[in-house]
Amino acid sequence: MSKIIFNEFQMKRLENNPHVKQVSDRSIAYHPDFKVKAVKENQAGKSPAQIFIEHGFDLEMIGSDKPKGCLKRWRKIFEQYGEDGFYTERRGKGSAGRPKSKSDTQENQLKKAEARIKYLEAELEFLKKLDELERQASKKKK
Repeated sequence: MSKIIFNEFQMKRLENNPHVKQVSDRSIAYHPDFKVKAVKENQAGKSPAQIFIEHGFDLEMIGSDKPKGCLKRWRKIFEQYGEDGFYTERRGKGSAGRPKSKSDTQENQLKKAEARIKYLEAELEFLKKLDELERQASKKKK
């Protein structure tokens, strides 16, 4: 996260940029279309700072290192997921979660289910015994 804290005026100015999705006092969320365009322009040879300036960003306001850091992160996403990587959410509620390293066979799923059933049956027996011991202890007190 950036050490720069934006004031109200700067936030309003950034929000007016069509390439900005959302602005808080400490961060800027960029539109996915801008990210794709920026990565492609960078691959074509433009510098990160030049791309941001041409798209209406004031580097003194957002920080001169911001474009380089953003493009580095966006290039990595682009290489890994392609253009779709900018349009799908991979964090939080929208995420499908961590992909499983191995797909479970039906045999493995059955073994896991059987082990879980045994565990739950043992837990139920334990709770029954505990309940009985508590009843016996309450009878003795009376």
